[in-house]
Amino acid sequence: MPNHLIIESSPYLLQHANNPVNWYAWNDTTLELAKKENKLILVSIGYSACHWCHVMEHESFENEEVAELMNKHFINIKVDREERPDIDMVYMGAVQLMTGQGGWPLNCFALPNGQPIYGGTYFPKQQWITILENLANLFHTDPDKAYEYATNLTEGLTQLEIPKSSMEAPFELDTLQKAIVNWKQRIDSEHGGPNRAPKFPLPNNYLFLLQYTYFENDLSLNKHLDLTLTKMAWGGIYDHLGGGFARYSTDVLWKVPHFEKMLYDNAQLISLYAQAYKQSNNSLYKKVVYETIEFIKKELTNPEYGFYSALDADSEGVEGKYYVWQKEELQQLLDSDYEVFADYYCVNEIGYWEHDNYILMRDATDASIALKHQITLEKLESTINNCKQILIQERDKRTKPGLDHKILASWNGLLCKALTEAYLIFDEPTFKELALANANYLIKHYCLADGKLLRVKNNQTQISGFLDDYAFVIDAFMNVYLTTADEQWLMKAKELTDYTLRFFYDPQATTYFYTDASEEKLIVRKAEWSDNVIPASSSQMAVNLQKLSVYFDNEHYRLISESLLKSVISEIESYAQGYSNWALLLLQNIKPQTEVVIVGKSVNEIMNKLYKQTPSNVIFALSDKTSDLPLVKNRYVNDKTNIYVCKNKSCLFPTESITEAIKQLEETN
Repeated sequence: MPNHLIIESSPYLLQHANNPVNWYAWNDTTLELAKKENKLILVSIGYSACHWCHVMEHESFENEEVAELMNKHFINIKVDREERPDIDMVYMGAVQLMTGQGGWPLNCFALPNGQPIYGGTYFPKQQWITILENLANLFHTDPDKAYEYATNLTEGLTQLEIPKSSMEAPFELDTLQKAIVNWKQRIDSEHGGPNRAPKFPLPNNYLFLLQYTYFENDLSLNKHLDLTLTKMAWGGIYDHLGGGFARYSTDVLWKVPHFEKMLYDNAQLISLYAQAYKQSNNSLYKKVVYETIEFIKKELTNPEYGFYSALDADSEGVEGKYYVWQKEELQQLLDSDYEVFADYYCVNEIGYWEHDNYILMRDATDASIALKHQITLEKLESTINNCKQILIQERDKRTKPGLDHKILASWNGLLCKALTEAYLIFDEPTFKELALANANYLIKHYCLADGKLLRVKNNQTQISGFLDDYAFVIDAFMNVYLTTADEQWLMKAKELTDYTLRFFYDPQATTYFYTDASEEKLIVRKAEWSDNVIPASSSQMAVNLQKLSVYFDNEHYRLISESLLKSVISEIESYAQGYSNWALLLLQNIKPQTEVVIVGKSVNEIMNKLYKQTPSNVIFALSDKTSDLPLVKNRYVNDKTNIYVCKNKSCLFPTESITEAIKQLEETN
């Protein structure tokens, strides 16, 4: 018999709708029920593509004995962390404070008032039963002790939200140079990435290193970047047949992935590989961008061009089953081309995984494979492409991993921006069309009156936006402006920004909080300072404010951006890997920022040509008509397209020549 989750829309919650555990969704009614019945709350948090969430469900939540114990003593609440990251932040913070680590599934026990008392991640069945019995007994026999502990823990969580000290630290290159010295001590010089496992791609880390090496010409970092991006693209973490990256690698070789494929990873990796191509013209990077976008178009796009959240790690209850191959299967399918394919994609001791399965990956260049088999590079490319088509057709017959069809504003913003960057770098019109269609989808379905934004919207669910939703949609809209010269996208970005300043920003604390002050209040109001797999919402808002301060000549925006950045200067120096988006902003503040203003009839054509040849610290403004935007006001001239290179609110003589504009840019940097 279904439980209360049967009426929900989240794929993750619906996965648990037929458990014997009497699961509830997080809402006011459920929280009041816990108080009324005076029961402990179990807040169990995960997401649809989470492998170990599935394992714990099969072992414990589908077990009648365990369910009886949970139903008798607890109000059991299931939370989709992607729908409600605010709840996840609170209880993840509690578990990390208690245990020093976190992850998913996250299982946190709380008092009837929501204050946490105990938690952890995955628990085997027998350990889970013991925990349930011990906590139920404690709350029944000594509730005062439980309340005292929970109060102290909640106070500790509150203290963690006190902002970093906003010292008057100067913005100096020395901070980043010291950060790089620390960073280099933790890199893998053989396989790329960090010198440990598991290995997460962390795209923003490499975007920062990419921009740092552009300005500082650090040859060893350049080598590390190329090694890392090549090894990731060659590794099993990349889907060599269908495109797109899995969540992370469980080993140092980028070989064995945690097989779920997330929209936010792939969106940021499109940005990273596109920007890396801009600096290197490496054809492998271009291939990755095109294939990953094709994967998203095929697997994660709805009819209105909203983008779905994820593909599961499992199919038919087995992790990775959809993606791996057995040697005999490949021999039969590929026939005479098998030997070349096997060498190319390591169907050997390198690619061997387990149970006679092989993960497709690379460890050699095209040239070396072609030489070994005495064929031309053209013949090799043709052979591999033919083999891939055969295997794609065969793989399409398999049971696909489950799809999480949630459409999250923040992750859509990440991909929308990535598509605009790919368009500006590769001149591929379909990338621009896809970005614009998605931006219009967000406007139509997610942007409400007065600058308010939704995080999730479907026929059954409507969840208000959190700071990351605003931050990444604002960033995306500014980039859509760069591809269209349509100022409505800048105006919408400004409107959303002004909303965040009213409802998310605390000027007294100089802090951007993650939750909207006009929405539901949790036991602690969290703020995101450190950058993770996705940059912190606070750091992205600081970046947005800095850009918008230039577009609108707004000193207030600039001062807020600078004050936020000053709060994390010491953290950037000591551990830039956890503050890489902040480090990017610091780099932009240190290096001479230049504005390039393009006004006239051919703005889009000139924008595309200039974008490919300019550093990241350039802010573009463009208009194909008269405008009141401060950067372009009074600059439109009929039948001409002028380019202005400006710095410190002073512009060089306008030119219609792209070559001359590039020369002026070089002189100002």
